[in-house]
Amino acid sequence: MILFYTTEIKGNHAVLDKEETRHCTQVLRKKLGDTIQLVDGKGNFYEARIIEISRKACVVEIIKTIANFNSRDFYLHIAIAPTKNMDRLEWFVEKATEIGIDEITPILCQRSERKKLRVDRLEKKALSAMKQSLKATLPIIHELTPFKEAIQQSPDISLRLMAQGGQKNSIKDNYSPNTAVYILIGPEGDFTDTEKEMAFANGFQGVHMGNSRLRTETAGLVACHTINLLNEGQ
Repeated sequence: MILFYTTEIKGNHAVLDKEETRHCTQVLRKKLGDTIQLVDGKGNFYEARIIEISRKACVVEIIKTIANFNSRDFYLHIAIAPTKNMDRLEWFVEKATEIGIDEITPILCQRSERKKLRVDRLEKKALSAMKQSLKATLPIIHELTPFKEAIQQSPDISLRLMAQGGQKNSIKDNYSPNTAVYILIGPEGDFTDTEKEMAFANGFQGVHMGNSRLRTETAGLVACHTINLLNEGQ
């Protein structure tokens, strides 16, 4: 199954943008009357019939709607320090979206290797990964956020964890299935002592990520996979 993405939905009609139209009609050679599948990034899945085609748009009639398509019973927010190599952060966003994540905040720490980033590139990676993994929910991706502001995000999430070496407990020791969780992943040089104290003061608990020393993006993906794995079968 190939999914198309659109937010232009009114009543029982939807419109694909120019890029999605090109993929649908020129690459896949879909024609009038053909049935396609759509998602809106907000958890809704649609089955639709093509009723109009032009060079810039493709209009479809919705014939079936499934709300909360492939939804999860937990919420996962990961704040992660961007790496110097942008490709590594994009890889994290792509793979975390495939596995299952709701919110991503790139954080600017004192030891961060990257001070600027293009969120639009991350959003494109997430969109492609959402469609490839047959999901209907697009994760929220924030702009690069100073650490002090990031640790105050998601105040409604009471379980707040910070990846940190030398801790006695792991994520699974602190996490119960079907629970919302907010996890901090630091830069290659780790959080500073001041940042750790700030995080603890804002309700974060330190957890280890295993015996291996992991790259930042690997630690983020391990956290994402662990939370999803602990929720399987629940």
